[in-house]
Amino acid sequence: MGEDQTVVQLGLDTFGDRTIGTDGTPTPYPQVIRDVVAEAELADRVGVDFFGVGEHHRDDYAISAPEVVLAAIASRTERMHLGTAVTVLSSDDPVRVYEKFATLDAVSGGRAEIILGRGSFTESFPLFGFDLQHYEALFEEKIGLLHELLKEDPVTWQGALRPPLQDADVFPKTAGGIRTWVGVGGSPESVVRAARYGFPLVLAIIGGQPARFAPYVDLYHRALAQLEQPTLPVAVHSPGFIQETDELAREILWPHYKTMYDRIGRERGWPETTRDRFESEIEEGSLYVGSPETVAQKMADTIRTLGVQRFDLKYTSGPVPHEHLMTAVELYGTQVMPRVRELLAAQPVP
Repeated sequence: MGEDQTVVQLGLDTFGDRTIGTDGTPTPYPQVIRDVVAEAELADRVGVDFFGVGEHHRDDYAISAPEVVLAAIASRTERMHLGTAVTVLSSDDPVRVYEKFATLDAVSGGRAEIILGRGSFTESFPLFGFDLQHYEALFEEKIGLLHELLKEDPVTWQGALRPPLQDADVFPKTAGGIRTWVGVGGSPESVVRAARYGFPLVLAIIGGQPARFAPYVDLYHRALAQLEQPTLPVAVHSPGFIQETDELAREILWPHYKTMYDRIGRERGWPETTRDRFESEIEEGSLYVGSPETVAQKMADTIRTLGVQRFDLKYTSGPVPHEHLMTAVELYGTQVMPRVRELLAAQPVP
């Protein structure tokens, strides 16, 4: 992660959305997972820098054990870094998180990364026996323990919600440590927490104008300085979709995006989305949808505006058929990434 914005890191994220086939029927979960592995193989071939896999425990997403999927991807790829988007640390155990990712790091030849988060859904809490009343406290306590475990020395630790550890040594050790990020959705407290522990920051910008997150980037850097932490990278995670033309990208994505948005909306009390809102989010918000040139221009603008060192495009939004996702991945690597770097070289970050 150098400071040269002409070599900014460019990645892809997926939650393993349950897709539909060309006949409109839902794809079986095992096939969705195999398709994600195929998408990752293609991403590696076309030069993508990072591939992130989300963790969910609900029927519209196929991936509940991202580390297993990432290990399969590691065996079929050679260069890109592999991580979660995100690991729901609050309902996991820090020791197991360390062990799983240290193992993935070995399998992948040092390419494993963790992105920690509290998760935007809560199904994992009752599933694994955690009380949602402890939502904040669980994350705060567990991130502190994982921070100690990542040092790869024996750990003595005590908290309020998990049994203590006394001089506990955890294996396997890694060759060079595991890069660990914290994903945040816009909470100042979360931004400062990432700085306090010395973790790089991922901003999940999934709606509205990206520029509104500039104060969080500034807060993070000020917090790092005040806490006497080294300068660390900031990344952006945002949804998008790429096809050969703007019109084709919008027409393919719209019905699937609406399916996804309206389902979540029914759970959270949002009104149904409209085509006008969808178009507005593409034009002015945080949906990176269109031809390679359109998406590259918008990505470069966000990278400049926020001064970030990595951009991860979530290339799946709803049950878009696998064949369209493969096209999006290929266009991202072969056309969008080179164009973004070209644009940043011509007009660097101020």
